[in-house]
Amino acid sequence: MSSPQKTTASQQVNPSSFALFKRCIHYFKPYKLRIVIAVIAMLIAGVCNAGAAWLVKPALDDIFLNKDERALVVIPLLFILITFGKVSTRLIQNYLMQYCGLRVLETLREELFSKIIMLPVRFYENTQVGMLMSRIINDVIAIRTSLPALVMLIRQVITMASLIGVAFYQNTRLAFWAIIVLPLAFYPFIYFGRRLRKLGRKNQEKLADISTLLQEILSGIRVVKAFGTEEKEASRFDKDNRKLLSIILKQCLAGEFSSAIMEMVGAIGIGIVLWFGGMQVITGQSDPGTFFSFVTALVMLYDPVKKMSNSNNEIQRALAGAERVFAILDDPALEVEQSGAKEVSGPFRELAFNNVSFAYKDGTMALNNINFTLRQGERVAIVGPSGAGKTTFVNLIPRFYEARTGEILLNGEKLENYDLASLRRSIAIVSQDNFLFNLSVAENITYGMGDVSEEVIHNAAMAAFAHDFITTMPEGYDTVVGERGVMLSGGQKQRLTIARAIVKDAPLLILDEATSALDSQAERIVQMALENLMQNRTSIVIAHRLSTVIGADRILVMENGTIAAQGTHEELLERSPLYSRLYAMQFKLEEVKELSVEIGEAVQGDPFAEPLVEKEA
Repeated sequence: MSSPQKTTASQQVNPSSFALFKRCIHYFKPYKLRIVIAVIAMLIAGVCNAGAAWLVKPALDDIFLNKDERALVVIPLLFILITFGKVSTRLIQNYLMQYCGLRVLETLREELFSKIIMLPVRFYENTQVGMLMSRIINDVIAIRTSLPALVMLIRQVITMASLIGVAFYQNTRLAFWAIIVLPLAFYPFIYFGRRLRKLGRKNQEKLADISTLLQEILSGIRVVKAFGTEEKEASRFDKDNRKLLSIILKQCLAGEFSSAIMEMVGAIGIGIVLWFGGMQVITGQSDPGTFFSFVTALVMLYDPVKKMSNSNNEIQRALAGAERVFAILDDPALEVEQSGAKEVSGPFRELAFNNVSFAYKDGTMALNNINFTLRQGERVAIVGPSGAGKTTFVNLIPRFYEARTGEILLNGEKLENYDLASLRRSIAIVSQDNFLFNLSVAENITYGMGDVSEEVIHNAAMAAFAHDFITTMPEGYDTVVGERGVMLSGGQKQRLTIARAIVKDAPLLILDEATSALDSQAERIVQMALENLMQNRTSIVIAHRLSTVIGADRILVMENGTIAAQGTHEELLERSPLYSRLYAMQFKLEEVKELSVEIGEAVQGDPFAEPLVEKEA
């Protein structure tokens, strides 16, 4: 099988800003009442800003020039009321926007995770786990700011329009010269917005790369330690971390340049006004109150222009995250697993493969024209060299993979017609990848089973030869086993997965090289547990050691994705050269191992001799 190509964000087609905004706004629709209230509060805050600028003229004219005592009381009170209206409405608006943003974040994460977890197994073989983690965590956070930033942008536009109105009201001619430079501010707004979106996309991609690297290194920490590559891995991390820092610094620089240029544009406008307006005051064409009210409105006018740049920066970052999130949510190629409607009911009677073929994405055939029937109560073993298609064969039964051609029938019904959850409940799988969750022993044994009595759990553990070592653990069945069962040995983890299969009590059992990763002592104990598990069950057993499958009702010999031969052990020794060759190789290997064990037992006091006690399994 060729190495699968990893999915990267750079392979995605970048949609337009409008399309992304449309998708983002869809998630804010359930909160439209709160958004309307926030917009009303925003409008009031904008009007209050303009009102504060308008008050400068009566404050200067009536209080400081005319010395009006009534104005001395009224104008400060008006200013306090206007400020109170501005801060209270801004508080309402900001809270409601944050509330809506957080709820959208929650919804998006749930929807994205639900989509990802429902994708077929093949998707995970072609996709980096760290990248998926980054999309669920980092990219979704970026989207949260999209609508609040857009509303903030609108608020600044409204504030700017209100202040322009005040400026024109105070001095139309002066206002014209003041705002003539405003169009210059929109060039950096557009240019740096595009730049920031591109950098935002790179930022999210590099965060995904770092998440992938961390997940890989920390999951394989034992290998890292065993080969002494801590410094090498630290160097890999530092390299990616420096690249991320470089991207973030470029983002900061682009944002600062945008703000600085817009501030300079504002300074030019204010400089023109100070010169032109000062001339009008000196020549008597305008009074100081009008002039300072105008200047206040102008100074306040360039502040929202600057804030518009900041809002645009946030929007571009949000769009960069949205591209990556919706690349998964909206990609028609990423189809969730299709489930039928029929429930698996009644006893297991027959499983039939009719002309079944399967190919990988690159076109490599893994299975070719498989015909096979498994009947109730049978124990069928599958053997063959590495890469013969044994695991792919059994992965078609729970529909982890879908057959390219042909059909698979369970009790006379096509697999795709069955409800997926119902189908998989009817199958118990024990593989060499004995995965355990960071939960208690009891929770791992009953995973996916709902409420299970202690008696059932203990009986399953005893049948799996796990009860004795469980009771010696600090908290017994309540002991948390650590990430991937790190607190347990390989044999102990395998026995817990066998206990899990016993509790599941499925009519069809699949054992995929369940003892291949164990030492001889652990294998003997696990093999006894597997015998208990296979009692009264229809079983398919993939085994790397032929000595464990000799007693099977039938043995399938697979080679190059086909069933090369099938029959009993004795029949295959006579008819199948491949099986005879595999058996001869295994026989010689077993002889060497038995001799090694005899030599080891003969050595007394050898510190490397391994005592045959259950806890070592």
